[in-house]
Amino acid sequence: MAAGNHTEASEFLLLGLSEDPELQLLLFGVFLSMYLVTVLGNLLILLAISSDSHLHTPMYFFLSNLSFVDICFISTTIPKMLANIQTQNKDISYIGCLTQVYFFTVFSGMDNFLLTVMAYDWFVAICHPLHYMVTMNPRLCGFGRTLLVLMSWFIILSVSLLHILLMVRLTFCIGTEIPHFFCELAQVLKLACSDNLISNISLYVATALLCVFPMTGILFSYSQIVFSLMRMSSVRGKYKAFSTCGSRLSAVSLYYGTGLGVYLSSAVTHSSQRSSIASVMYTVVTPMLNPFIYSLRNKDVKGALGRHLIRAASCP
Repeated sequence: MAAGNHTEASEFLLLGLSEDPELQLLLFGVFLSMYLVTVLGNLLILLAISSDSHLHTPMYFFLSNLSFVDICFISTTIPKMLANIQTQNKDISYIGCLTQVYFFTVFSGMDNFLLTVMAYDWFVAICHPLHYMVTMNPRLCGFGRTLLVLMSWFIILSVSLLHILLMVRLTFCIGTEIPHFFCELAQVLKLACSDNLISNISLYVATALLCVFPMTGILFSYSQIVFSLMRMSSVRGKYKAFSTCGSRLSAVSLYYGTGLGVYLSSAVTHSSQRSSIASVMYTVVTPMLNPFIYSLRNKDVKGALGRHLIRAASCP
């Protein structure tokens, strides 16, 4: 490659999910619909929890944080993808790519934390119901849960900043093409023209600490929940509990299975098409499913939404 091609790039090209012109309108419609459903579903949850004092409990506190993070998570990637399809322009600036990497890493890390805490909350509620009100007492742990969330934000913001500082040290060739619909850290690092060993090491260490360990905790919590449910005597109650547990575990498995698959396989494979499809699963599909799995099937949340709509309709 000519020496001039190693000049530091000021912009990248996002190739998207497909370069077929005939599929662009379909992709635009599908992803716009998924984005709107995700934002609307999570906004309804935030509205229900904030407007009903009965839902001001630790479980719904973390659930409202998850809804907020999911809105931000999907908003980091999809609007830029839709804009590129609409304008038929694949460019993204170097600063824009760094910004997307940073916020994507932040919100995905917070998703990991919140899913872990919510799994533990449900584990205590199912396996130790008599201790639940003591362990999760709103008055006792109100300050603690807020501090826990703030500490998690601080840690994840710091880790994401470290990734960006390491990424700034790298050199990218002019005309660098990212075979993806957004700037994903693992994909961008593979395209660097300079040595990216330190960046890759930090990526895998962060993946282990912020993804593998939380996933292990979630699987432990759900395994204990399953064992506890199997001892239930009521067939109807057991069926309902297993249905809820199964849907939550499916969503978690989809999120971690595809997410970890993308990051851990980036070192051994160059199949950008498979990586892009897997990324859709955990960046778009999972945030869209979370409102239905965690809240909109919940009678307390539906009741709160119903009461709010009745009050809104009765206002002159």
